[in-house]
Amino acid sequence: MPKPTDDYFDRLGALVAIDDAASRPTRPVLEAFSGVEMATIPVGTAEDLEVAVARARQAQQGWAAKTPAERAAVLDRFSELVHRNAASLMDIAQAETGKARIYAQEEVLDVALTARHYAVAGPKLLADRKVKGMLPGVTSVRVRHLPKGVVGVISPWNYPLTMAASDAVAALVAGNGVVIKPDSQTPYCALAVAELLYEAGLPRELFAVVPGPGSVVGQAIMATTDYVMFTGSSATGATLAEQAGRRLIGFSAELGGKNPLVVTASADIANAVQGAARACYSNSGQLCISIERIYVDKKIADEFADRFADYVSTMKLAATYDFTADMGSLASASQIETVEAHVEDAVAKGAKVLAGGKRRPDLGPFFYEPTVLTDVTDEMTCCRNETFGPVVSIYPVDSTDEAIKLANDTEYGLNASVFAGSSSEAQAVAEQLRAGTVNINEGYAAAWASTAAPMGGMGISGMGRRHGEEGLLKYTESQTIAEQRFIGIDRAPLIPKNIYRAITPTAVRALKYLPGR
Repeated sequence: MPKPTDDYFDRLGALVAIDDAASRPTRPVLEAFSGVEMATIPVGTAEDLEVAVARARQAQQGWAAKTPAERAAVLDRFSELVHRNAASLMDIAQAETGKARIYAQEEVLDVALTARHYAVAGPKLLADRKVKGMLPGVTSVRVRHLPKGVVGVISPWNYPLTMAASDAVAALVAGNGVVIKPDSQTPYCALAVAELLYEAGLPRELFAVVPGPGSVVGQAIMATTDYVMFTGSSATGATLAEQAGRRLIGFSAELGGKNPLVVTASADIANAVQGAARACYSNSGQLCISIERIYVDKKIADEFADRFADYVSTMKLAATYDFTADMGSLASASQIETVEAHVEDAVAKGAKVLAGGKRRPDLGPFFYEPTVLTDVTDEMTCCRNETFGPVVSIYPVDSTDEAIKLANDTEYGLNASVFAGSSSEAQAVAEQLRAGTVNINEGYAAAWASTAAPMGGMGISGMGRRHGEEGLLKYTESQTIAEQRFIGIDRAPLIPKNIYRAITPTAVRALKYLPGR
């Protein structure tokens, strides 16, 4: 199965929201497996972004005038088109990121499921609803959800299909326009999403892809849009949140993580080993919610570590556009350099390598073996800092309480995982972990793929949530319309004003005795 063709890149490249794109400077887009240029992309400017926002703002007025059901119908068609075009979408995701095909498939399914979820749930969540008024029967109150306007999305390179689409579909069904700046390594995944949205019936101006550097196009998004959704590092997220605060616009972000997995003494070791491998090495560990710390009860720690290292050592690495690989490449030279530096630092300071620990240039320039470390201590870089690669450390603990304490001993709080012998034990542990999502008997996918539930981070792992009710309504402004009928707040027919005011406190206090009050 080959990588995407030149014709495919040409077709997608024509969709960039840059006027006279053919005359613009370009930057290369590399195939991650080989490190070889496979296409180029025009480099956008702040002016290009401003034009795209202006066009989206104009088109958004007509889009907002449609009913939520009409907008949802476009997303439903988009979801179906994603399923139909799964093969080409997996090809482009693999080409730009180097991930194994199973994780490219995971992205495609996530996009389709998220779009379908908001197509179904969106009209219900956006419907006007009546709430209790101040005075029963005479105060009628209705709550509406109005779109923000134009939402700016700054998406990352590690899950370029998912992050280009999942935030955008929620914003679109809410009645907004969307302008997206994809990461410069992975612009064609965002354009592939755009192509299918347009085919589904979305006006082209409502989803504009403007590639370019974050220092230019990203800053223009912060300066011109009405709400910003960012996925990336905690440091960058903090800077952007400050900028959004100065403009008093809404801002949401999914940021970094140093995610823990707890294995209790009662856990099924075989199940925990397989689950941990998936949790740690999905997308070569380049996943904000993947696991980098494993806390195992000492009663089973040696057996778990041996079996886990053996399992990891048998994982197949390959540069292939089919399902034969367990793990693919890292995405870039900078990623493999970070991973190598973290491992070398740990080994130099006394850590032991149970599996992996080496580059694999025989497979491609950015391949690194899935790696298992033990004896990791606090002075090692990988102990507390996010590696964002295929490296995990195992820490034996004396008790489940110690595991929970150590798992929570971090500024991060994005995702966590628990393997235990019973559901009740696992649930009890999960409730004590400070993370936005906690998975039981799974590493990350159970919570992530449950699109009706909110997903996001505590601490420096983010602010706001994607998915669920919060993931949609954050793209809206709530409006309350209250109608007073028959009597006024400060007056009533036939009752003298001074008497009415005197009895009002008693009447208001008595409201608590009414049903539902």
